[in-house]
Amino acid sequence: MSEFTVGDDDFLLDGRPVRLLSGALHYFRVHEAQWGHRLAMLRAMGLNCVETYVPWNLHEPRPGVYEDVAALGRFLDAAREAGLWAIVRPGPYICAEWENGGLPHWLAGRARTSDEVYLGQVERWFGRLLPEIVTRQADRGGPVIMVQVENEYGSYGSDAEYLRWLAALLRAQGVSVPLFTSDGPEDHMLTGGSVPGVLATVNFGSQAREAFAVLRGHRPSGPLMCMEFWCGWFDHWGAEHVVRDPADAAAALREILECGASVNLYMAHGGTSFAGWAGANRGGGDLHDGVLEPDVTSYDYDAPIDEFGHPTEKFWRFRAVLAQYADGPLPEPPPLPPQLAGRAEVGLTGWASLAEVLETRGGPVVTAPVPPTFEELDVDRGLVRYEVTVPGPRQPYPFLARGLRDLAVVYVDGKRAGVLTEQDGTLQEPVAGHARVELWVESLGRVNYGPRTGEAKGITGGLLHERQYLHGVRARGLRLDALDDIGDVRLRDLPEDGAPGLYRGTLDVRGPGDALLELPGWTRGFVWINGFGLGRYWCVGPQRSLYVPGPVLREGVNDVWVLELERAASAPYVRRR
Repeated sequence: MSEFTVGDDDFLLDGRPVRLLSGALHYFRVHEAQWGHRLAMLRAMGLNCVETYVPWNLHEPRPGVYEDVAALGRFLDAAREAGLWAIVRPGPYICAEWENGGLPHWLAGRARTSDEVYLGQVERWFGRLLPEIVTRQADRGGPVIMVQVENEYGSYGSDAEYLRWLAALLRAQGVSVPLFTSDGPEDHMLTGGSVPGVLATVNFGSQAREAFAVLRGHRPSGPLMCMEFWCGWFDHWGAEHVVRDPADAAAALREILECGASVNLYMAHGGTSFAGWAGANRGGGDLHDGVLEPDVTSYDYDAPIDEFGHPTEKFWRFRAVLAQYADGPLPEPPPLPPQLAGRAEVGLTGWASLAEVLETRGGPVVTAPVPPTFEELDVDRGLVRYEVTVPGPRQPYPFLARGLRDLAVVYVDGKRAGVLTEQDGTLQEPVAGHARVELWVESLGRVNYGPRTGEAKGITGGLLHERQYLHGVRARGLRLDALDDIGDVRLRDLPEDGAPGLYRGTLDVRGPGDALLELPGWTRGFVWINGFGLGRYWCVGPQRSLYVPGPVLREGVNDVWVLELERAASAPYVRRR
């Protein structure tokens, strides 16, 4: 057992000064069978600690319904076996480019405030989660040395009572290791996000001396730490791939360490936002209330350890910097994970229309005066079919989905009529009555940062014909997790026109290992292999392939399901990197 404490100038381990050289690695973005390899890669880079968030919505998809909360504990045990300390950031909000910043879609009350309804839900969740952390603290022989209070709260709010309540709750439920906050190195963020008596850390990607000077203006003493050193960045669908020069990143890391500070690389290894859990941002400058910018499935982050777990040039440059602060020679990187032996094509064998999938796996039909939101239909990730009747006879008028989030494929009397977006929610061709209009609306990921975190999904402002609201809307939701086991969907022969729907196929693999899935000519949708959700694909790029963890594949025949929402094309295939 060890005692980890915060001194006047240093972190102290059993009374001795220690520098934390940490790396972010999210257990929920890495296949569990690969945790050991990725943690060994952190050690080989020169790190002595791993940091992870905990996504509330992943583990409590419905109120009081918990799924594999013990995964955090297993990951912390793996960190200990790898010889690493651990920093845990349990939220309740985490950002992380994750759906809704980790907050469940069903939350009641005003999130991230001292609203009593919200606090009651947090207390219940922490009561279930925190034993996984408390029993693995350093003073009990485990790896956990620090726990975060909220996350970058100064970028969002200034409810000091809420932060104090969270810190007190963590202590009351058994957290004895040091607590900390992390915020941007700006006055308003540090005043809004820090807690008296709790270590304050800062997040940045460069200019360490200036950032720490701002922190010292608020906290004259205490260890200096960059809790998120942004050594790369994430990508949005339809935008350019983001990279950071390895030499520039290594120089920024060296500057942090020359300041005598500790550091957490964000990300050391990014991994993948499997199963459609990728979040979204809002553009629009400082207020983050502009156009929706959904995050891609890959969370490679241009990190020093790439999505496949391979070292990059940035890895070797960071290793050279970190080696100067190591107690001895660094271990060599572990062997690379096996890759697929060769290319293999998916043989498509059957298909079901979206309507048939919805009939089998969808939620109940809800009829309401106005379109219910995704939240009202209990849909976190997935899509909703809205149906409405345009009465007649009447002449053609513009048809508008007001307050649409995020994207809708529209059919009028069964014929495709166009695709609507937030920016353009009006059909190109006017609609005459009598007509039946269907809108298949997909959430592209909930906002994970800024003042619009927690906003509703679906059609939030009504359906209009000319300026007249159309009432009697019928809605039915399809959650993505309803497709994790798809044994009861009746399939038909493949359509000749590549129609949207659920495609089943098989993949004959010889020599399974890490692979990339290609879907040439397919438009937008989701993929499962052997019941494991790989995530969203979309032809707009910049991501062109989906990462397939080797442990997902098996020797011989593998089951493949593709939910295509617009237009399918030639057979998908897997290949080596």
